[in-house]
Amino acid sequence: MSAAETGQPRVLFVGGLGRSGSTLLELLLAQSADVCAVGEVVHLWERALGADERCGCGERFTACPFWQQVGEHAFGGWSAVDRDDVLALKDRVDRTRHIPRLAKNSLSAEQLADVRRYADLYTRIYRAALAATGARVVVDSSKHASLAFALSWAEGLDLRVLHLVRDSRAVAYSWGKQVRRPEVVDGEDFMPTFSPFEVSKLWTAQNAAFHLLAARAQVLRLRYEDFTADPAGTVRRLREFAGLPDDPEALRILTDPPTAPPFRAHSIAGNPLRFNGGPLTVRRDEAWRSRLPRRSRAVVSLATLPFRVRYGYLGQRGSDESVEKA
Repeated sequence: MSAAETGQPRVLFVGGLGRSGSTLLELLLAQSADVCAVGEVVHLWERALGADERCGCGERFTACPFWQQVGEHAFGGWSAVDRDDVLALKDRVDRTRHIPRLAKNSLSAEQLADVRRYADLYTRIYRAALAATGARVVVDSSKHASLAFALSWAEGLDLRVLHLVRDSRAVAYSWGKQVRRPEVVDGEDFMPTFSPFEVSKLWTAQNAAFHLLAARAQVLRLRYEDFTADPAGTVRRLREFAGLPDDPEALRILTDPPTAPPFRAHSIAGNPLRFNGGPLTVRRDEAWRSRLPRRSRAVVSLATLPFRVRYGYLGQRGSDESVEKA
């Protein structure tokens, strides 16, 4: 019996700090019929409902048949959703500053009502996505730890969390680049940029939060570097974690050449590569090693040292020159 039939949708929530390979990983998983990837649903309220940005399929949100079917199934149509109310609720629930409260064993009646009402919005969307596609698992790459904590309080949701980690220096280099957002139809917009010190704080806070979440939910940790070294093994591992059977067809996109063109997922927000439509190439991006300025590298290396040690980023080839010279 499918999750859509039982009413308890199963979601694989990809968490961590952005620029860690989540979009590529999500697209690889989405090549199987039993997986439905929906992108970063946390941004649906502002970017899709508010700005009518393009879905990963290329259509505007309001013109995408998949998302219109999801809205009809989940809420009786997107027009029934009070976006201002949702955004106000989001501010009361889904912020990093609320994580210490969400990590507790109990909440006040008012807090619990807010958290469960907020989590129910996502549960409805996940259930509707499964009903629309016939898939067994939804992949939500929202990444925000605060949303993952809110979902851990949901009723009737089978939550599995993938904690995706990437070397902090690589993440800092990526967040320093200016990247255009092709989903914006009217005008031009770019992803935000952050200084190395800001990235260090965000990287540490998000990763610490997912360690804390392990007390409330099933959490599997995966390093970006291990994913790119063995994409086929990673897909198998994540399918097992998500409760899906081992299926050789799930790896057909990784054959050389691929046996089928990639499926463009109906994803909200994310890396621009979701619009490429070409082959999904998995390779480790290590441009940061030669392009991240020496001072920036030193700042990030020292500021994120405890977790880099924990994740095995010390002692790798050329990994800590800046620490030694600082």
